[in-house]
Amino acid sequence: MSIKNKKHILIGITGGIAAYKSLSLIRLFIKAGCEVKVAATRNALQFVTPLSIETLSQNKLYHDSFAPIENIEVGHVTWADWADAFVVAPCSANMIGKLTHGIADDALSTLLLAYNKILFIAPAMNDKMYCHPAVQENLKTLINRGVRLIEPASGFLACGTEGKGRMEEPETIAETVLRQLNANLPLSGKKVLVTAGPTYEPIDPVRFIGNHSSGLMGFALAEQFAEQGAEVILIAGPTYLNHKHSSIQRINIMTAQEMLVETMNAFPQVDITVMAAAVADYTPSVVADEKIKKKESHFSLDLHKTTDILSELGKIKSEKQYLAGFALETENEKENAIQKLQNKKLDLIVLNSMKTPGAGFKTTTNQVIIITKDGREMVGCLKGKDEVASDIIQFIIQELHLN
Repeated sequence: MSIKNKKHILIGITGGIAAYKSLSLIRLFIKAGCEVKVAATRNALQFVTPLSIETLSQNKLYHDSFAPIENIEVGHVTWADWADAFVVAPCSANMIGKLTHGIADDALSTLLLAYNKILFIAPAMNDKMYCHPAVQENLKTLINRGVRLIEPASGFLACGTEGKGRMEEPETIAETVLRQLNANLPLSGKKVLVTAGPTYEPIDPVRFIGNHSSGLMGFALAEQFAEQGAEVILIAGPTYLNHKHSSIQRINIMTAQEMLVETMNAFPQVDITVMAAAVADYTPSVVADEKIKKKESHFSLDLHKTTDILSELGKIKSEKQYLAGFALETENEKENAIQKLQNKKLDLIVLNSMKTPGAGFKTTTNQVIIITKDGREMVGCLKGKDEVASDIIQFIIQELHLN
């Protein structure tokens, strides 16, 4: 999540062999853009070390209620207020009992009683313990109080038996928690397609025709869409960039033809499409099998026009789909952008000018004008591309009445 929507996750770790899985859970939440803090019982630290937890979470571990207080804040109160969601994984039968009956005799159980927001528990124990009437009765009580149970899986257990009691896998736990947190986001349940970066049109095995696009704008859009709850398909040309959000499915391409194939394949399943890639207008008619040697003083290439992907999407888009494109112009900027908007049957176009200092390719900033098909405009100022991406997405959210 971005700073604006960044989610705070508390992870509680109790004693049990499944505690090692909590390290993976920390990484998954960090990868999803969350900030993570961890509280652990004394027994949990027999299985995982404070150093491992603090290194992965990038925060101090809370495990001792009587440790010296570094400032005036009281740990179990301030941490409870800080968190958007609390996940106890693994959650032992002992901790389930404590939580049910309001017992607070260590750092984690005290923190749980001070917490009054979204709470998940992922039990892990022997199958006979899990099926014990006392444990099942405690679980029913907690569920009735609004605690969300992530049921354990069946399989081989650490004690050597087989049955229900294995802590659910970290990927499933993280997905469950993030889905709940994203449920109230404006783009929750929406699928979005974003294209980003340049295309490289090969001349021979070592040379290509390309452009200066870095992909920064498209990647910023993909991240911001994901942070607003959307599932994102990111089709990316050659770039050094990496996506961060776990809700982004990345498809790498090289050429305009590959971009066309992947985009047309993904388009029918999405609700919103933003074409931010700088796709080549022309590509070599013939690609040499071997490196072309420098022999003649002049060398010419025969080029043919690539398929206009945005136009193809405009022809087939349904009334329920929203289609946006980018226009990078050097002259008659606004007129050319509006003509592109109309000719390609877009709902919105984002105009940026190569004449604006600090905007365009290979910069971390941009300045755009957003123009809709019904003639409304929003003129932006020069700002970071992540902020521009947020502006564009908020504009689309308002257009679709999703806020």
